[in-house]
Amino acid sequence: MHTGDHDMLSLTRLALFAVFLTGSVFLLVADLKAQSPDLAISGYDPVSYFTGRRPVEGSASHSTVHNGRTYHFATAENKARFVGDPERYAPRYDGYCAFGVARGYKVGIDPLSYKVVDGALYLNYSRSVQRQWSRDIPGFIAQANAKWPALKN
Repeated sequence: MHTGDHDMLSLTRLALFAVFLTGSVFLLVADLKAQSPDLAISGYDPVSYFTGRRPVEGSASHSTVHNGRTYHFATAENKARFVGDPERYAPRYDGYCAFGVARGYKVGIDPLSYKVVDGALYLNYSRSVQRQWSRDIPGFIAQANAKWPALKN
């Protein structure tokens, strides 16, 4: 191999490493954004849980902050509804898993594992956790309500 070939091979390896590194940083930033504790309900529109057939993802172009969490909305109208009555639409326990809170800890959620009970939105970690929670919803809500003040901060 000639010196020029070796230099070209080194430059090619360096370029490939730079592409890999850039892609890794992009994926890391995207993953952190998706798991940001400040982004409520993984970016789903909280009003859509009450008004549509199913929850829909919101957009950063329609967003507001409530209790330190950023909520995204599918439409300006949904944002206005939320701003007018956030306690009606915001999920209980700041959007943490209701079953987890009942057991004494904060855990993330699957935005499609939810139930509206007596006009309040409760989210769960997964569908299997939701099935466990569904076995005694009133009991778990009572437990979560009792434990939430200590967990809140």
